[in-house]
Amino acid sequence: MRMSVLVASLSLAAGVLSLGAVAAQDPRLERRLDPDTRAAVNAVIDSARVAGLPVEPLVDRALEGASKHAEPARIVAAVRRLAAELGTARAALGAASTPAELGTARAALGTASSQPELEAGASALRAGVRPADLTLLRHRRSRSLTIALAALTDLVVSGVPADSAAAAVLALASSARDDQLLDFRRAVERDIALGAPPAAAAAVRVDAAIRQTPASRKP
Repeated sequence: MRMSVLVASLSLAAGVLSLGAVAAQDPRLERRLDPDTRAAVNAVIDSARVAGLPVEPLVDRALEGASKHAEPARIVAAVRRLAAELGTARAALGAASTPAELGTARAALGTASSQPELEAGASALRAGVRPADLTLLRHRRSRSLTIALAALTDLVVSGVPADSAAAAVLALASSARDDQLLDFRRAVERDIALGAPPAAAAAVRVDAAIRQTPASRKP
């Protein structure tokens, strides 16, 4: 009798879990992906959700692949790669890193720089920044890292070597405000557009930015 009750309870629990999994599937993926691709993508999303990672970026990545008519295998691989990057970013930035959207960042920056911390960290990793540099940035900057990470990524994308870009942002991390980091990034990009070597442009501008901080003017 007890065994029958146990089996019935397990069956009911399995049914509830199954219904929960179905309910958790994003209807956008239902419309845009074939069944096999959708199942593989949902498996990655479910794992990310259990790990406490943001899942909306994964859905967006899958939908982006569908919009570009990418092959199913490439869509799944891209979603898995992003999930891994988000996990590495969270490990580097710490459990306190927020996946929540920061509205002020959206207003201040362009698309690549309007991401929450974990997404911005994943973008930096994808650009070639080392996880150790993300950890150092967390230790040196007490406020949100979204702007700093985005500025770092944009510098690398502009041609500044990843180690040089990280060194520059880390040098400013403890003292510069978000708007000052934005001004620094724009100045470096402007110098590069005018023909300056990317690494040299970053070095010159970070020296100028450090001299302009209040701490550098103290006796």
